[in-house]
Amino acid sequence: MTERLPRLESAGLDAWLVRLFDTIDETNMPWITALMDACERAFGTALIDLVPSYTSVLVHYDVMRLDSGEARDDLGRILAELVPDDDNASGEIKELPVWYDESVGPELARLQAASGLSREGIIAAHSGPEYRVFALGFAPGFAFMGRLADELVLPRLETPRQRVPAGSVGVANRQTSAYPRISPGGWNLIGRTAARLFDREREGFSLLRVGDRVRFVAVDRDEFERLGGDTSPLEVRDAKP
Repeated sequence: MTERLPRLESAGLDAWLVRLFDTIDETNMPWITALMDACERAFGTALIDLVPSYTSVLVHYDVMRLDSGEARDDLGRILAELVPDDDNASGEIKELPVWYDESVGPELARLQAASGLSREGIIAAHSGPEYRVFALGFAPGFAFMGRLADELVLPRLETPRQRVPAGSVGVANRQTSAYPRISPGGWNLIGRTAARLFDREREGFSLLRVGDRVRFVAVDRDEFERLGGDTSPLEVRDAKP
């Protein structure tokens, strides 16, 4: 028997996972943002953190101010009155300038071979749509965005890279993202953005927020450098398709 959604799942003594959906869909976003706004109002200073995903929100609270039962009751009342937040779900539109080049995006060739598209076709297919930020995670400022066009769908690399430069733009399965800082990673890299995705001096640190709409804008090397982009070639010896 399938349990009715939404539902609450215990995530320890100081957190509840509110599962609103079982499938990923852009139409989930108005409900996710509405739940987050309602939790901020209801929990006030007892709220420690909210961690949204494609289908759920993890609500982390201060047990010195609120016990598990009280938090569950508050969430139950929120869910009983929850309505989609169509205004906030539209999100802000963010444009990320991207230099698509094999020196910083070595999987461009792999995508060409898999899709049958030219290099220019790959760039047009990736930079043409508007993507929704479904979740933040993996690393601070790392935004999971979707959904990719069918011809751009590739599985993650079999062997992740030990070092992916900041700003690297990649695809994996039906998602796309950009690495905010130097880190390991197994996404297929197709370019690099000059945008500063994570900044400790910025309110909220991350340039992208859940619900935002993102456009990748293709730029040439000169424009990329003018915007402060790093053109250092990527070391590719430690990655396997």
